[in-house]
Amino acid sequence: MAAADSPSATLRRHDLCSRGIRLAGKMRLDVISLLDTYVERQGLDASASVAAVEGVPVAAVERWDEQTGTQRLLENLAAYRAFRALLAQMLEEQREQLGETDTALGRALAAVLLQVSAFAYHLEELLRLESRGLPSEEETEPPLLPHLSLFERKLRGLGVLRELAQWALRSSRDLRQLAKASQGSGSAPSLPDSP
Repeated sequence: MAAADSPSATLRRHDLCSRGIRLAGKMRLDVISLLDTYVERQGLDASASVAAVEGVPVAAVERWDEQTGTQRLLENLAAYRAFRALLAQMLEEQREQLGETDTALGRALAAVLLQVSAFAYHLEELLRLESRGLPSEEETEPPLLPHLSLFERKLRGLGVLRELAQWALRSSRDLRQLAKASQGSGSAPSLPDSP
């Protein structure tokens, strides 16, 4: 792993972390905006309680400070791959449900889906830099969900978006932690504490 420890690799890692933090911050803002639109257009109560949704990765983690950089990246990658599949399913369901009558919600979902895909690719780049093999896509596919009623699908969508907002926040923290670790092994400049 000597290549991963070279000064140019350290600077590249720092650059990728910095850009990733900005991407995660922008994504979180867009997801929060989408949540407001989603709640309004789906006729849901913003304070509705949603139980854990099958197939939705949970951002909360025990012993977060004990995780290695690679563990953080792998968990993030698995989560964003799952969100990519879940958001694509939500977009398809939304189009089936409302057709082209609600293009604003469809465009917002598609934009967030694109950001999630780009962020997953960004995480893959970081893992390649760490000289780690990427897990296959099949290993991170969410399970097939049973047929849900329209209301259950709306609540699942709400749960997906809420958890995605939490993941964007966790991703920023994970990338800051990774940047700090690489700072100790190289000469990269420090990152700001907020996106």
